[in-house]
Amino acid sequence: MQTHFSLDALPRFRRSVVTIGSFDGVHRGHQQLLRRIVKMAQHRQGESIVITFDPHPRSVLRPDDDSLRLLSTTAEKARYCAEMGIDHLIVVPFTLDFAGQTPEEYIDNFLVRYCQPERIVIGYDHRFGKDRMGDIEYLSHRGREKGYEVIEIDAQEVNNITVSSTTVRNALLEGDVRKAQELTGRPYELSGRVVRGQQIGRSIGFPTANLAIGHPLKLIPAEGIYAVHVRRGQQALEGMLYIGNRPSLEDGRGTTIELNLFDFDEDIYEEDLTVYFHTHLRGDLKLDGLAALRDQLARDEVAARAALAQPQLKERKSNYAPDTAVVILNYNGRDYLEEFLPSVIKHSPDYARVIVADNASTDDSVAYLREHHPDVELIILPENYGFANGYNMAMMQVDAEIYVLLNSDVRVTPNWIEFIIPVFEDGEVGAAQPKIKAEHAPDRFEYAGAAGGYMDYLGYPFCRGRVFEHTERDEGQYDGVKEVFWATGAAFFCRADLFHALGGFEPEYFAHAEEIDLCWRMKRAGYKILAVPSSTVYHVGGGTLSYNTPRKTYLNFRNTLTTSFKNEPLSRLFWWLPVRLLLDGAAGALFLSQGKFEHIASILRAHFHFYGHFNLWLGRRKERSQQIKAASIGRDRTEIGRVADSVIVHHYLLRHKRFSDIYRKQITTERVTPV
Repeated sequence: MQTHFSLDALPRFRRSVVTIGSFDGVHRGHQQLLRRIVKMAQHRQGESIVITFDPHPRSVLRPDDDSLRLLSTTAEKARYCAEMGIDHLIVVPFTLDFAGQTPEEYIDNFLVRYCQPERIVIGYDHRFGKDRMGDIEYLSHRGREKGYEVIEIDAQEVNNITVSSTTVRNALLEGDVRKAQELTGRPYELSGRVVRGQQIGRSIGFPTANLAIGHPLKLIPAEGIYAVHVRRGQQALEGMLYIGNRPSLEDGRGTTIELNLFDFDEDIYEEDLTVYFHTHLRGDLKLDGLAALRDQLARDEVAARAALAQPQLKERKSNYAPDTAVVILNYNGRDYLEEFLPSVIKHSPDYARVIVADNASTDDSVAYLREHHPDVELIILPENYGFANGYNMAMMQVDAEIYVLLNSDVRVTPNWIEFIIPVFEDGEVGAAQPKIKAEHAPDRFEYAGAAGGYMDYLGYPFCRGRVFEHTERDEGQYDGVKEVFWATGAAFFCRADLFHALGGFEPEYFAHAEEIDLCWRMKRAGYKILAVPSSTVYHVGGGTLSYNTPRKTYLNFRNTLTTSFKNEPLSRLFWWLPVRLLLDGAAGALFLSQGKFEHIASILRAHFHFYGHFNLWLGRRKERSQQIKAASIGRDRTEIGRVADSVIVHHYLLRHKRFSDIYRKQITTERVTPV
């Protein structure tokens, strides 16, 4: 990695992917973001750039505020970014003149001139320019003119990063260096120069090196004694570190930092040392005289050596292992079972069992399973109930805590289950999905769910990474865990008790949109729906139901119409139904222009079915509302993952094909319980 301190000396960058921020401490939240930056740049054969500032903007803009303390110096930050694989760190000299640029000048004279960005990855709340007048909307607007794209880090991820930074600081101020290490993935460190002290420690058998910390704003952990590792040039040492005002000596020197190195006796005055905190042993004590101090230090040395003998803290992994059932609904899918079932079995952890529910297949699927996979649990349904009701019937025979409903034409990858299951430790999570990529175009998202499902204001679904038929390349742009509106049925993780409490899938749907409807009901009951892109699967798509057929069109229009009718507040239905009818008519006109007359008939059949069975769906609306009320755990969450715009207008009139072109600010829908 190259670190740049002069803007005028910057090279010309190639297809740069840029992010901007203080990145103080470069903790795990930052690391997740930086990995995405690196991945995006690699996909585009470009360069990853982190822009940060020195001095910290707060110290320039608010010089009288003495509360700022930093988790990392610029040198430490550079080392951490290099470890993450970043290509360039640009350290901008922050001045009042720099802060005084207008938003337009900031973009033109700084970002574009010096960084030539192709993509800028930035938080939803990012502000820039004089008086913080610039925001992400203006940055995106100028991107159309300047040739860059803005990738927004949403509120959830930004807030997680902010909370993590605060949590690290609080842990250190409380002396909990182990917790700080868990959050950052490395021991907290202090670097300083050895200066002369009063040499009192030497007189009692514990010589100490007094450290003058190199950066005046570097955060100093809580007072007390710590077991530490030490780096002296290339030499690794161990010792114990004292932070405090020496109450036993009452010499009025204020806070001092003193290091006692074990098994070491050399002159190191004026040398630079780096201390890595291992364990907090105790707080500061006031002792009665030097003899008592000597005895206490002897006990501290024993405790420090014992602590340092323990293995270095490893990343804590979740022990959460709920009884999980991976259920594959099969209908005449013998070839898919032969191709994909072995990977499901191979990559399922001990707490997950694999079950195949056969939907009255007429091929040799059952014979194949019995011969080649006799250990796989087999449920044989007496007739083909379709996808939706087939799962309903099968799940009545499956006892588990977590269901994973998996299409037969899905190839899974290592740890695909382990990456998602921990999110269910949060009792508010009702369902989740992995990242869905195309089996036959593995660099692209797949139609059925992509990186998580959204809903427009009129009830039309789309995805991160897929808008109608257009799918995006996966370049890491949607790699953050995200609360979405719906999770794909191709690889649908959900709580088993919630699935049954809400009545499962609508049996009349047969296939298509059944997962959207169920997720909508979960969100009305206060549950979160998550996309967890660290888990990835590859979907053939159309393997169980072909995409571009009149049958698919019929199910699409019928089921999405019914889903909105059952779940929208009553106050919206009065204007929504006529608008939906008009837009579906426009879709018919589009099919007419394409010569797809059978698809026009499918739209008409969908509407005739809905109005012809109006009493059925009105009764179902009331029944589902009662179930939602009984299962509710809190406030309605349907505003999350829903947008104020029309995806139809964006796609067909404005020619927007990417999720980022459509998704801006989320709306708050009326929180009225449907009746």
